[in-house]
Amino acid sequence: MTQGISVTIFPVKDLARAKATYGRLVGAEPYVDAPYYLGYRVGDHEIGFNPHGHAEGMTGPVGYFEVADITASIGELLAAGAVVQQDPTDVGGGKLVARLADADGNPIGLMQQP
Repeated sequence: MTQGISVTIFPVKDLARAKATYGRLVGAEPYVDAPYYLGYRVGDHEIGFNPHGHAEGMTGPVGYFEVADITASIGELLAAGAVVQQDPTDVGGGKLVARLADADGNPIGLMQQP
């Protein structure tokens, strides 16, 4: 079902502060530095910052599992008791993301590459 967690996204209120803090921690410049998203590549993992995350219901970092079929994965997770927090959304270039919560309220991110 999954190819593992490849992205972790943090909701932030101030991208400039996030860039200053995490740029030092990562020791690199972001590969995406836009008003809507800040992203760093750390090995095979992406660390991202969403300035709209809080407004979208994010309460903390979310790990995104790469899946081949986001609709089928959502269906399987719903059957197991998860609930949808964010329907599949195209975040650019055909990349789809969705967010669910498990029975304990823990966030589960899903991502489907184009």
